[in-house]
Amino acid sequence: MIKAGIIGATGYAGEELVRLLMAHKEVEIKWYGSRSYIDKKYAEVYQNMFQIVNDVCMDDNIEALADQVDVIFTATPQGFCASMMNDDILSKVKIVDLSADYRIKDVAVYEKWYGIEHKSPQYIPEAVYGLCEINREDVKKARLVANPGCYTTCSILTAYPLVKEGLIDPDTLIIDAKSGTSGAGRGAKVPNLFCEVNENIKAYGVASHRHTPEIEEQLGYAAGKEIVLNFTPHLVPMNRGILVTEYAKLKPVQKEDGSMGLPSYEDIKAVYDKYYKEEKFVRVLDKGVCPETKWVEGSNYVDVNFVIDERTGRIIMMGALDNLVKGAAGQAVQNMNLLFGLKESEGLELVPMFP
Repeated sequence: MIKAGIIGATGYAGEELVRLLMAHKEVEIKWYGSRSYIDKKYAEVYQNMFQIVNDVCMDDNIEALADQVDVIFTATPQGFCASMMNDDILSKVKIVDLSADYRIKDVAVYEKWYGIEHKSPQYIPEAVYGLCEINREDVKKARLVANPGCYTTCSILTAYPLVKEGLIDPDTLIIDAKSGTSGAGRGAKVPNLFCEVNENIKAYGVASHRHTPEIEEQLGYAAGKEIVLNFTPHLVPMNRGILVTEYAKLKPVQKEDGSMGLPSYEDIKAVYDKYYKEEKFVRVLDKGVCPETKWVEGSNYVDVNFVIDERTGRIIMMGALDNLVKGAAGQAVQNMNLLFGLKESEGLELVPMFP
């Protein structure tokens, strides 16, 4: 059995990790870390775990934890994992970090967008960006995995095949994204109160959201050059889910008669199938079917599709996922499975919940 510890087990992503790992036949959770609830029964924090989890919450002593487990998940605010990381810890355990501490390779960019000093930049070069569908082989060899976030996972996977194949101009890419309120975490914040969110939808972080450079960096690798894009998130009154709608200018392709023109539906579909046909957790929907958050809720799936707008020469790409599963905890478990040579979908073959 793989022994796992979770730091930040009482946040929404941490609790989702507990839910998934409790059903994983190869894992035993040894440490429920929570600075806010030390010595309190975990099931008293999350009553849904009553008579399922009998352990009490422990502190966030990652060095003590490293001596007891094989893998540590850090579902913590930005800065925590970076402040605790050292050679001794990395020599003992695998780390899957759900924060942004090791996602961005340029430390100056990280510090600018997150407004904090990075405490262990020496580990950034070796950290593997844990988007399994793109970096699977690198994840298998890693000891430190930077688990992507919800907005970034959905945004990147939705556009990646077309950026990689050069079918769109990535500098024209505009990403309109919407998230359920659990994406903001469990902490008490006035903007997330029921009366503030219910019957409301609002943009935030306009032209300044900190996931922007992460999306630009990863799609830049696909494009083979630096790219600049617009990313605008919105908060919607639902518990779970991310929906992205992305717009970009199509590049002309050579037709069979030698002329140049927009790629056809079949051309674009063939590219998506090239990258995702064999992927367990990315579903390319049938023609004319738009992704919906309700169809992926509670699962590790990402649904994607597209529509070509011949009138404007643009393509509209769409993607949906559950921000707490594929957008956080599910992806972390997927990465753990790769790290330990397990079946990648172990513990994640969850049928989406409906309604």
